[in-house]
Amino acid sequence: MATAPSDTLGSTELLPTAVRAGTRRPSLRMPRGWEGLALLLGLLAAWQLVTALVPQKGNPLLPSPAVTAHALWYSLPELLRGTWSSALILLPGWLGAVLFGICAGLAAGTTPWLGRASQPLARVASPIPPTVYIPYAIAVLPTFRLSAIFVVFVGGFWPVFLNTAHGAQALDGRHRESARALELEGFEYLWRVVLPASLPHVFSGASVALALSFILLTVAELFGANAGLGRFIQYYADYADYPRMVAGILYTGVVTFTSMALLDRLRARLLFWVR
Repeated sequence: MATAPSDTLGSTELLPTAVRAGTRRPSLRMPRGWEGLALLLGLLAAWQLVTALVPQKGNPLLPSPAVTAHALWYSLPELLRGTWSSALILLPGWLGAVLFGICAGLAAGTTPWLGRASQPLARVASPIPPTVYIPYAIAVLPTFRLSAIFVVFVGGFWPVFLNTAHGAQALDGRHRESARALELEGFEYLWRVVLPASLPHVFSGASVALALSFILLTVAELFGANAGLGRFIQYYADYADYPRMVAGILYTGVVTFTSMALLDRLRARLLFWVR
């Protein structure tokens, strides 16, 4: 008489090896953002290697990371004062560009004749590098701070305006029909319907404007500022103090990165439905 196969043997053969052993290998999970950290560490190691292998005597053009870190720590009070001075130029110019860019972009994106009228001006004026306005603004406006704010404003206005106008023009037809059914017109229509739908485009333009504003701020401060991050770099470059100059460049990069990260955090908080 044939005997029934062993249930234990049959079930064991069908199970995977890891399950039969009763253990599962833990998966190695890297922390989020490790790629960027690895790249930074690699660049730092390459920097250290170059400064160690290349003979540099006297006043080296490329100071080592340790020398730069010491110069950064020693110059931190001056850099903090320069940050405040630069913020008094950057924030009014960038915020003004965002505010006026949104208002003008919503008007041009929802009013056909105004959009057609502003399109030729935008095509001519927006490609002009804002840095060409710096000497003229310094000559015309009464103070350097006002001229620098004006240059930052001009440079940041066009990205916000163009992106906002594009977002308003791309409004879904269903939103327009719903607003018409609810009898929303004028400012209420712009505030409740068009602006929320255009916010992803607005933040894209504001991000580009912020990065461009930092560039324009630094360039403007090279012309005639008495303080600021750009002035700090130019001052120590003139005196061939390269450790402090490199420290100022790295510090400016950190400030720019932090500002962009804060703007991205605000965007993620307000546009939680956008992925």
